[in-house]
Amino acid sequence: MTAVFARPDFHQALSRLKDRHLLRDLAYCDGRWTSAADNKSLEVTDPASGATVAWVASLGTGDTTTAIDAASQALPAWRGLLPQERARILRKWYELMLAAKDDLALIMTLEQGKPFAESLGEIEYAASFVEWYAEEGKRLNAENVTSHLPGAEMIVWREALGVTAIVTPWNFPSAMVTRKAAAALAAGCTVVAHPSSETPLSALALAELGERAGIPAGVFNVVTGDAATIVGRLCEDERVRAVSFTGSTCIGRLIAAQCAPTMKRLVMELGGHAPLIIFEDADIEQAVKIAIDAKFATSGQDCLAANRIFVHHSIAPRFEQAFASRIRQLKVGNGFSADAAIGPLMHERAVAKVEEQVKDAVERGAKLVTGGKRHKAGKLFYEPTLLSNIPADALIMREETFGPVAGIVVFGTEEEVIARANDTEYGLVAYVVTANGARQMRLARALEYGMVAINRVKITGGPIPFGGWKQSGVGREGSRHGIEAFTELKYLCIDTAA
Repeated sequence: MTAVFARPDFHQALSRLKDRHLLRDLAYCDGRWTSAADNKSLEVTDPASGATVAWVASLGTGDTTTAIDAASQALPAWRGLLPQERARILRKWYELMLAAKDDLALIMTLEQGKPFAESLGEIEYAASFVEWYAEEGKRLNAENVTSHLPGAEMIVWREALGVTAIVTPWNFPSAMVTRKAAAALAAGCTVVAHPSSETPLSALALAELGERAGIPAGVFNVVTGDAATIVGRLCEDERVRAVSFTGSTCIGRLIAAQCAPTMKRLVMELGGHAPLIIFEDADIEQAVKIAIDAKFATSGQDCLAANRIFVHHSIAPRFEQAFASRIRQLKVGNGFSADAAIGPLMHERAVAKVEEQVKDAVERGAKLVTGGKRHKAGKLFYEPTLLSNIPADALIMREETFGPVAGIVVFGTEEEVIARANDTEYGLVAYVVTANGARQMRLARALEYGMVAINRVKITGGPIPFGGWKQSGVGREGSRHGIEAFTELKYLCIDTAA
């Protein structure tokens, strides 16, 4: 069954959709498209216009149990396949994603609001994880151990952990599904996925393509509906052996507590509060480009966004002027508008938080350089904004922003800025702009972050271990570490004495 669209606002966008079967309004469980047992549904809206995009099945506790049943029953056969057989199916899924990338990006922009070009980039990024893990699954090799006992041979191998729950956010509704699911599937686990209720259509489209790729019934399930109901059930069921979650640190703590009684494996990519440190030897033009890319991608709704921009005092006036000029050039508009760089925020709560942070900073003495209010494009649009001279006690210096607001603070010495950058409970990513090679290495060592980017912004992808320190998460996604998270070590000791 395909989704029903209720408003003529979408006719032009929908006319570009080549494969209407990618629009699904039912959950996907045990290889079947299913409504909720009580026929409840949830509304998916376009954040740019507020119009209803679709009504999607809202499953409950019993439906979630059915999905866990299906994943549990499918586990032995999927785990028993050769890695090469699982790889062929994942490879086909990857190829289908690329072939349908325009449709998948269109669906994403409709429900999430990000500019179409960004959605298209996310689909390619999401597909890359499927390709990576299709190959990485073949390399979960057994490990020979040099025996310390006479007459004994020792082997350590990795086995699939079991049924895995993945819980994904609305800001990257495709990439967060594939980065988790592809790793778990390649390891031999089965998956019950719960996408954000605000952006379920992207995950359902991936399920449709997964079915076409040959993923067997019960191996990959998508359960849509209320997060508290569904996630609570996933956490309490002892058959679910791992939970992989991307979202806020606050919700991550709640999930960890719910998983404690059954001692589940946790992989959590949580909040970020990234510093961007620009030293006096930086090229101003390059620094501005890095700051724009690091702050305003996905309209600032990104855990990797540079929330705190530290600029050396000797170049601060020139940087501020150039940065403000580039910010004023960012086009705000509907994701399908030509050259739109800033789309709507996801919901009213996000806009209210941005407004609160800007108001608080200005009241505490910060200078509003540009922007600072809602944009005329619609109620969920906010002007790209720049603040400077922000005091250390301002909310924007202590809390993740998740919006198109950049804040500049000035520093004097390397030691000072390292201390200020590390003065946060978060530790996901840090950005540094400097031409000094020795300083690059000193900062890379001194910054308490899981990832450090030097003179660039784009650093993520299949081969790298994505994740943070401190309150920014547990475990890693991507790389071999990402697939190992969904495995258990088994040690075998064989007596060889005659």
